[in-house]
Amino acid sequence: MKLFVLLPRVPYPIEKGDKLRAYHQLRYLSKKNEIILCALNDIHLPEGTLDALKPYCSQIHVVRLSKPCVAWNILKAFLGGKPLQVGYFYSSRARKKIRDLIHAERPDHIYCQLVRVAEYVRDLPLPKTLDYQDVFSKGVERRIHTSPFYLRPVLRLEYKRLLSYEAAIFDDFDHKTIISYPDRDLIPRPDRDKIVVIPNGVDMNYFSPVDIDKDVDVVFIGNMGYPPNVRAAEFLARQILPLVQKRFPHAKLALAGANPHPRVQALVSGSVHVTGWVEDIRSWYARSRVFIAPMLIGTGLQNKLLEAMAMKIPCITSPLANQALGAEDGAEILIGSTAEDFAGHVIHLLEDPIKAEKLAQAGFLFVKRHFDWELATAKLEGLMKQ
Repeated sequence: MKLFVLLPRVPYPIEKGDKLRAYHQLRYLSKKNEIILCALNDIHLPEGTLDALKPYCSQIHVVRLSKPCVAWNILKAFLGGKPLQVGYFYSSRARKKIRDLIHAERPDHIYCQLVRVAEYVRDLPLPKTLDYQDVFSKGVERRIHTSPFYLRPVLRLEYKRLLSYEAAIFDDFDHKTIISYPDRDLIPRPDRDKIVVIPNGVDMNYFSPVDIDKDVDVVFIGNMGYPPNVRAAEFLARQILPLVQKRFPHAKLALAGANPHPRVQALVSGSVHVTGWVEDIRSWYARSRVFIAPMLIGTGLQNKLLEAMAMKIPCITSPLANQALGAEDGAEILIGSTAEDFAGHVIHLLEDPIKAEKLAQAGFLFVKRHFDWELATAKLEGLMKQ
């Protein structure tokens, strides 16, 4: 097939979940299909970005969204009743370029990642698939009560608009996909069971166990500018770590990942290290005794948990994050809801290396059984060929 893949961001470097999903899907889809990649972009791309994607794409088209254009289109979305993040990624100039490319290339199928780009192609009479990936409306709703009061009216408005938009575009696409069954159940449609679950995978050749000295007690990894990660980092540094330090006074926490928000940077202390962008994130998994993802808000599958488990790091997370993961509490992962729960789990793993090793081994086998990029993408490819 000739596939036209439309993304809201260039899927490299991989520092966000949507980029990771797109990058690996491109890798495997390209083995039997011709890929024409069209990606929106509003940032400066690091040198070598497109070179990393060329092995998988016959053509790469990057459509620039300037900051003035983004601001103007957000205003138009606000006045026109559309979700603001749909407006952020939409412009009439980009629409013309995308439509011209599709008309010229005549692809067999169009694959769109996220509702952010649905507006460009939803009315085209061509076979097409939309990857919801996450349920944006639910993610925004979960942020309302923990956000500053002046943002809450905006978030409530965005939640209502996203809820309506996610339902409205459903029938415009031949196929719909999403990352997990719990996320599928949140789509506001009675026929949401038509959405096909395509999970993420983990590259277990890249994320593999490394035997090095451990000099960090607890690590949390992710895009540190993403609101659910910011909230989790604050919860971890301010509420969980002090409880752990009652038993282990010198316990150290690392918050590793790109784009640390000022609120994350403010957490730096003698016990808390904030890394910023890391060239090889595997080093922070490998040097840590325990991985923790105390997610309180957000949706979707936490790729960081897959990566940590693949590297045989014992993992702790919340019920919210484990909904999409589906690991067995107490055997493959430890689940906590309160600061006391999380701290108790960390202390237990630090005190009992044998228990930590057993949990890490079970987690490793769990992701090996259930999260394979090649199998997941083959399922997606089969769907698009129907």
